[in-house]
Amino acid sequence: MKKKQTKRLIRIILLAGTIISMFFVPWILLRAWLTPLPDAVQEQVNEAIGYGFDGMIVYVDQAGKEPAFYAAGWKNREKKIPADPHSLFKIASISKLYIAVAATKLVNDQTLSLDKTLADYLPELAGRIENADKITLRMMVQHRSGIPNFTDTPGYWKNPPKGNKRTLDLVLDKPADFEPDKKYSYSNTNYLLIGEILDKTLGYSHNEYIRKEILKPLELNDTYGLLSEVDSDDDIMSGYTRGYNGDLKNYDFTNPAGSMVATAEDVGIFLRALNDGSLLNDKEQAIYSSVYEYGHTGLLPGYSSIARYHKDIDAVVIQFINSSGGYTWNLSEFVYKRIVKILRKQKSL
Repeated sequence: MKKKQTKRLIRIILLAGTIISMFFVPWILLRAWLTPLPDAVQEQVNEAIGYGFDGMIVYVDQAGKEPAFYAAGWKNREKKIPADPHSLFKIASISKLYIAVAATKLVNDQTLSLDKTLADYLPELAGRIENADKITLRMMVQHRSGIPNFTDTPGYWKNPPKGNKRTLDLVLDKPADFEPDKKYSYSNTNYLLIGEILDKTLGYSHNEYIRKEILKPLELNDTYGLLSEVDSDDDIMSGYTRGYNGDLKNYDFTNPAGSMVATAEDVGIFLRALNDGSLLNDKEQAIYSSVYEYGHTGLLPGYSSIARYHKDIDAVVIQFINSSGGYTWNLSEFVYKRIVKILRKQKSL
């Protein structure tokens, strides 16, 4: 076959593959992908509501500029209250960043050791969690423990257990997913256990330690360890999920793996301090860099969040969306990337 014919055949095959794949891609994702990139972040936020999000908040802290706030859609759908960029939001697994920082500080002052095992810290779990005598604190922080993830329990979100003890019961006496430190696998159980270790070591709630050592120094007055600490639920953005008509705002997820509530601005200030070195001293920074990441996402029924620092444009970008289920997570990641792309484009002008 001649070279020209070969190239033509390849083009036909690629085109056919593209057409066929379109039938398997949800049209809402395809529509989002085909929509031209707007010139401004607010335009993108407004456009995103058309993808089925109930409400959305974006906070941008870019070096050399005043922090910017964006919002669209509803804070409360039933009461027709517009989204407020200063609303409190359930930040879900972004909470893990604060837990990791707390553990880092305690390791630095030698209250904790990254190399001590789960059995050392919580001996009552020896024999109840496989490899408890081999799983170190470091492995738990890094999600390399092999401990099963309690949220993977079939039907977990239909009727979540109340309290950390009942939640932990879901994984006790179950086989490990893998041998300690042999691979990475995200497990909320790791951070439930780290929270328990912190509480036992401190002799008081790790939420109080985080408040004293992280929130107060950064003057983060709109960050809470638990939903129950918030004075009025009117300050909290409502949450909605596909297939359920109610408001999930009052569902109280108390697990250390994702219990915190905060404004986008407070999360942004925290993330900036974590990334620019002002939150941790040099020794703490070295410890933290060896065990955990500098940005995170979060997902709870009714709530999805993204918090990342982008070094190339020296910008912290926080995105909150009070919708879950269906393709909302895929779309939220897609919208976030478009927002960062807009910021990069603006910086290059």
